[in-house]
Amino acid sequence: MQQSKYLDFLAEFGVGGAHPGGIELTKEIFKNENINRLSRVLDVGCGTGQTAAYLAYTYGAKVTGMDINPIMVDKALSRMHSNRLPVRVLHGSVEEMPFPNQSFDIIICESVLSFVDKPKALSEIHRVLRDGGRFLGIELTVNDPLEKELEKEIKEFYGFESFCSKHDWVNLCKEAGFENIRVKKNKSIQSPPDFQHSTDISPELYEVMAEHYNLNLQYQEELDYRIYTCTK
Repeated sequence: MQQSKYLDFLAEFGVGGAHPGGIELTKEIFKNENINRLSRVLDVGCGTGQTAAYLAYTYGAKVTGMDINPIMVDKALSRMHSNRLPVRVLHGSVEEMPFPNQSFDIIICESVLSFVDKPKALSEIHRVLRDGGRFLGIELTVNDPLEKELEKEIKEFYGFESFCSKHDWVNLCKEAGFENIRVKKNKSIQSPPDFQHSTDISPELYEVMAEHYNLNLQYQEELDYRIYTCTK
């Protein structure tokens, strides 16, 4: 994973639901899945734990959250403690997860895979899912190839490894061994993020926040997203 001032901003501001559509879109995706008290669910790149907490509270599922940023892990643990939720939260990378094979029934990634080695991450997700398990992803998807200068600017700011079209994502999922791949686009659902601010936030990160919003506004047609669901 590349260094990313954007991810530093998310961690220090404790942004929950930063992915497109936010928590309300996530809730809508879960309605189409068979989640219950026996479900073993992994939230990869769980951030402050907003989605993991929702899963545990609403479905009573056996939830694990994992994030590579230790600040996010601390904030997720704080969320679970304050809400008295039995969610396990670990520090770790999606590229090399500390779980045995077939550990989970459902794995969700919300704006995570664009920051990492995609084939390696998807291979790990496939490994730790049980046979018949479900992978749910909300990921950055470009509609057309970006101009070289724009691609460089956005990569450097966000720390993205690469950009993928819808067809690229589908092919990556197939190569990892997934089947029954479905792609959806739902821009009718939006929800504001929540925040768990750190103390003494660097003034530089306020500038990063402003640049993030400006880039999103300026390139909202180029930087799109899709919902990907598939089965092991």
